[in-house]
Formats: sequence, C-alpha cells, structure tokens
Amino acid sequence: MSMDLTTRKTVSSQRLEEQSSSDRPVRRSLFRRLLRWGGFGFIFLVAIIFGGFLHFADSITTLKPPLAPKADGIVVLTGGYQRIDQAVELLRSGAGNRLLISGVHPTTTPSQIRRLTQSSVNLFNCCVDIGYDAIDTIGNAREAAKWIHARGYKSVLVVTNNYHMPRSLAELKYVDPSTDFIPYPVVNSDLKTKNWFSDPNALRTMIAEYAKVLLAGARNLTGLGRPVGLRSQEQSDDPD
Repeated sequence: MSMDLTTRKTVSSQRLEEQSSSDRPVRRSLFRRLLRWGGFGFIFLVAIIFGGFLHFADSITTLKPPLAPKADGIVVLTGGYQRIDQAVELLRSGAGNRLLISGVHPTTTPSQIRRLTQSSVNLFNCCVDIGYDAIDTIGNAREAAKWIHARGYKSVLVVTNNYHMPRSLAELKYVDPSTDFIPYPVVNSDLKTKNWFSDPNALRTMIAEYAKVLLAGARNLTGLGRPVGLRSQEQSDDPD
C-alpha cells in the first residue's frame, strides 16, 4: 500500500514537472511576441511623429501671405514688433476695418506702440484696439474671439510668425469655429531656401513649436489641461 502511494506521488510530481516545463516555452513565446509587437508599435509611432514633423516643416517653409488680403478685421499676436509693424501696415492699406493687438504687456502704452510703428495718432485713435488680457496663445484666441464677436466680424486676418501660425489658427478655430481666419504669416527668414535643418537655432525652434502643436491638438481633442490664458481670469482665481 505504501509502495502504491509512493509510486503515485512520483508519477504526479513527474507530470507537474512536465506540465511546468511545457508551459515555459509558451510563456517565453508570448513574452517575445508582445515584445516584438511593442517594438513594431514604437517604431510605427516614431515614424508617424517624424513624418508629421516633416509635413509641419514643409507647410511652414511654403506658407506665404495672400497677395490681396482683405477681411473685416485684423488680429496680430504679440511676440515681436515686426508682426505689429506688418499688421499696422495692413490696416493702413485698408486690408481690414480695425486692428486688435493681442497679448500686450500691461506696462506697454498705446503711445509707445504707435511711436515704434511710426503710425499717426488718428489711425490709432480710430482703428486700433490694445488687448492686455492674453498671456499665451490660448489667451490670444480667447481675447480675439471676444473682440470679433463684439464687432460682429465674419472674417479676420491673423498676423503672426510663420512657424507660430498653425498653432495660432488651431486655437482660434477651437474657440471660434464660425469665423473665417485668414493667415498672414510674417517671415523672419526664408526657410524655403535656407537649410534650416542645419541651423541649430532654427531647428530647435521648429521642433519646439511642433511639440506645442501636438500638445495643442491633443488638448483640443480631449478638452483636458486647457489653461485659461487670461490675466483677468487668473487674478480672479487667485485666493489672495
């Protein structure tokens, strides 16, 4: 009787060992398969991001202002006086009825901007509005949308740097999809003929802006993580 029990235990242990040894190749195979598909997925994701960057860079380098721009109003996003100069020139030439300079620092006065752009007092008094509320591109979009609706405009020229244009249009269309936004890019350098990919500063700017475009796209798609972007809202939310 004891011999039979010993024999049964031995057979059972052998079967367990055989089963566990047969399971090991299956587990290894599954792990290798997951690792392989994970690697393929990562390579595919990198290829999509890199391809998107090439498309972004191509769209930036080929972006040109319209030959005969005309809209109800003009919005310029601050970030350099070259943009403001161009926007004021568009207003002066009759491309729009009125100009909003969005995102101006609170310490900057209209007279300072007028002198820097060498504009007349009459032009600024009649047709230029200064927006002090926006602190980033999202704030620019909110500030511009409020101005557009108050004026009843249906079409607006958007003046900003060429590399900044895609993100600016995305934010503007997100908060105001009914308005026709016409891009008027300000080109600081000819990226079409210049080897920007060999210029560390230009390449760094393009990569950083592309990353911001991806972030803005994900944020607008999900509606999560959108800052207010307005000084007035931040101050009202401040408990102090």
